[in-house]
Amino acid sequence: MMETSMTLEEKADLNAEWLQAWTDKDIAKIAAMYSEDCSFMDAATAAGLKGRAALIAYLEKLFPAMPEWSYSADEIWTIPGGFCARWFCDIAGGRRLRGFDFVQLRGREIARNEVYTHTL
Repeated sequence: MMETSMTLEEKADLNAEWLQAWTDKDIAKIAAMYSEDCSFMDAATAAGLKGRAALIAYLEKLFPAMPEWSYSADEIWTIPGGFCARWFCDIAGGRRLRGFDFVQLRGREIARNEVYTHTL
């Protein structure tokens, strides 16, 4: 289990900052939020990515291919070592996703992130 002493409010603030970085497609800011040895998994990377460098390479290909989007937080739940968060993503052209993140933290860095989404 990862360790973090963050309060729910601090986790919610981190989640909001993180979602804004994704909205802005700010690769540098997103990467800085993940640990060097992070684990990342979403629908496009079902086998998962290992390490910040792999995450950056993935985002450098993903972001130019995606239309404008906007993430907004819905709910957040604290879990030992991190949090789970539900969010919405409104994509240019009228598509809307609801997503769920499982996040384990090491301090304030994301060490493990699993992303689950579906179209609304």
